[in-house]
Amino acid sequence: MQFMVIETFRNQDAKSIYRRLKTTGRMMPEGLKFVSSYVAADLSRCFQLMECDDICLLQQWVAQWADLMSCEIVPVVTGKETAAALDGQL
Repeated sequence: MQFMVIETFRNQDAKSIYRRLKTTGRMMPEGLKFVSSYVAADLSRCFQLMECDDICLLQQWVAQWADLMSCEIVPVVTGKETAAALDGQL
């Protein structure tokens, strides 16, 4: 399953996030897969697409970064998959 993780950097401190990322990596538990990420132009947030079959893996990962950011986790599917699911109702 795919999840959009919306990270809000505490105090808009992107430098602390990237400093830790540079020294420790993403610190993801096995079974959690990073797909892609996008950072807001004002450096306040990051949007990461992640994949896993066990939501607990996301919880473990988020807990490791909780001192530097808060996270909202949204289960997502592609627009194509949504269109197929709704096809009989259109």
